[in-house]
Amino acid sequence: MKRVNIGKQAIGPGEPTFVIAEAGVNYNGSLKLALEHIKKAKEAGADAIKFQTYTPERLVTKKAARYWTTGDKHVKTQLESFTKFAQMSMKEYKEMLAYAKKLDIVLFSTPFELEAVDLLESVSVPAYKIASADITYFPLLKKVAKTKKPIIMSVGAATIGEAEEAVNYIRSFGNNKIILLHCILSYPTDQKDANLLMIDGLQKAFPDIPIGLSDHTFSPLTPALAVMRGAKVVEKHFTIDNSLPDNPDHDLGVNPKGMRELVDAVRLAEISLGSEHKEPIKSEEAAKREARRSITALVDIPKDTKITTAMIIGKRPGTGIPTKFQDIVIGRKATRNIPADTTLTWEMV
Repeated sequence: MKRVNIGKQAIGPGEPTFVIAEAGVNYNGSLKLALEHIKKAKEAGADAIKFQTYTPERLVTKKAARYWTTGDKHVKTQLESFTKFAQMSMKEYKEMLAYAKKLDIVLFSTPFELEAVDLLESVSVPAYKIASADITYFPLLKKVAKTKKPIIMSVGAATIGEAEEAVNYIRSFGNNKIILLHCILSYPTDQKDANLLMIDGLQKAFPDIPIGLSDHTFSPLTPALAVMRGAKVVEKHFTIDNSLPDNPDHDLGVNPKGMRELVDAVRLAEISLGSEHKEPIKSEEAAKREARRSITALVDIPKDTKITTAMIIGKRPGTGIPTKFQDIVIGRKATRNIPADTTLTWEMV
């Protein structure tokens, strides 16, 4: 598996999980709220915060139906939802990026149109996200690929064949800085539909690409479970306040407390994984020595007495003759007087 660098963090084998707080457009058109999202994401331990960049009229038709069930349930079309939020200007993005740099958190965005790539390039974002729905939008893939910047691409609702086609197309422009995220394109995703084993399947299909998770379940613990399946990146919708109006992502996203819980669970998963090589580790040494059993005198055994089964028992600690040698010890003579409850060593028989 190849490593991909985003900002100062390498993503891949042996590296910390890259945690993305997906803010989307949860800033509700307010620069002040956008900056607050950046601050709270950093405080919660996220490595990156991601926004979304689009012009509603270039994204959807007037009649395109909503496909999510969270928030704003009286709205029928995607256009109605998307037009509620003013997009950030170049100047505002520059301010957001400067603030993120000051706080030492990576900031990037998902472009949903070709013009959005131009805007994001003008402010020098360090990476790009391709949404699941755009894995087949080849003009966008081409434009992003040609920036030569890292690409994190979700593969929700896609087949392995479609993912391979998109990856190969991006690579045809000389861009190999690709990360794939398992994703279920259902808002919200029922936990029984999370299908985290698909992470294993993606890693087998793309052994040289870091695999991660874009999570749409309600649980802040799902990303940690994904890390246990090998995820190198986890992304979760994030809001500073679940009670904010209009945007459905406020319902779906975790708040700062939930993001902290998520990050702590991810870090716990990382340190819990350890090594796949099965052998005793240093912290087990005392237990191995004191909790295993040795052949032990059950009664006083005088010198030169032939040892019988009735004279011995297996007791802790494991510092003497292992009990697997019991049949070898039986029938031998004691070389000295052995008091009852003595751990036998080879010098005694």
